[in-house]
Amino acid sequence: MSDLQSLFGALGDATRRSLFERLSTGGPASASQLAHELPITRQAISKHIATLESAGLVTRREAGREIQFVANPERLEDLGSWSQRVNRQWQDRIQRLTEM
Repeated sequence: MSDLQSLFGALGDATRRSLFERLSTGGPASASQLAHELPITRQAISKHIATLESAGLVTRREAGREIQFVANPERLEDLGSWSQRVNRQWQDRIQRLTEM
């Protein structure tokens, strides 16, 4: 469950979701590039990226002297599996209630 907690924690913040979405759709970017695109400082971006990294949602790669961050959307599969499992449980409960 701690793995899911790290994912929920990382994505529970609107800024981190925005960063993850940007990296997922716009491709790799450095903290400086992200700071130019988003209304937050480079230092704030670095802190948010660190949280996304620790949850495995973002990885870093060196591109010359620059560090670029890359989204790892495969990590969302764990959230999808959890969501489907919870949905099935609720659907089963609703079905039992309608059968009464």
